[in-house]
Amino acid sequence: MIIQFYKYQGTGNDFILLDNRQNLFPKNDTKLIERLCNRRFGIGADGLILLENDKNSDFKMVYYNSDGHESSMCGNGGRCIVAFAKQLGVVDNETTFTAVDGMHYAKISASGIVSLQMKDVDQIRIASDYVFMDTGSPHHVAVVEDVKAVPVKEIGSQIRYSDLYGAAGSNVNFVEPISDSHFAVRTYERGVEDETLSCGTGVTAAAIAMNAIGKTTSNAISLQVEGGALGVTFQKDGTRYTQVFLTGPAKFVFEGQLDLSQF
Repeated sequence: MIIQFYKYQGTGNDFILLDNRQNLFPKNDTKLIERLCNRRFGIGADGLILLENDKNSDFKMVYYNSDGHESSMCGNGGRCIVAFAKQLGVVDNETTFTAVDGMHYAKISASGIVSLQMKDVDQIRIASDYVFMDTGSPHHVAVVEDVKAVPVKEIGSQIRYSDLYGAAGSNVNFVEPISDSHFAVRTYERGVEDETLSCGTGVTAAAIAMNAIGKTTSNAISLQVEGGALGVTFQKDGTRYTQVFLTGPAKFVFEGQLDLSQF
């Protein structure tokens, strides 16, 4: 079977996007998805995303990590699929779509900046040396003095596989305060099992965590990741965070055709 694929990236977090509205892609073939995401033997990506029909919204987002397994919400992937949906003519400048963690609203500017509404956060675990929450995906957030010096893959994998999170594991974020509303973030992503250049749900967790522990008084946070810059805004109601938006670029890279029989 020949498929048309599209490659997108959001601050260096890259994805294979497929239009699966006719349900032709073998979505349960874990090994195939893993091979497609392989950077040496496939197209190469941090994940693969299917755009599918949905009766309650403009479309459905189905996300797979590069290990081939369907996963929890991906913020940068969510922004990229909005840009992809616009390229396909499925949506214009605003949309609502369904993902694994529920319904999302998003809007896209003429310059390709996508603002994606994330899930509300009302359960935050604050420990002496970390903060944990679910922003669509589970995230461990730790404050560090020099984020550039952190061996992200080594320490991140230790925390991800520790007894703290069990078999499911957690993504791990290291955050360096730059100013009251500006932070640098590096992330170890489960499923990729390595550092990625950016993680949308990760910077969302980092922004909320910094507010929750008093490292910032702002509700508009700028975050520097290895692949560029992202913004997170929110409203705080007691210990609950609502109207959470992740904003940044979502860029088309290239497209092509692939013969799945070769994989």
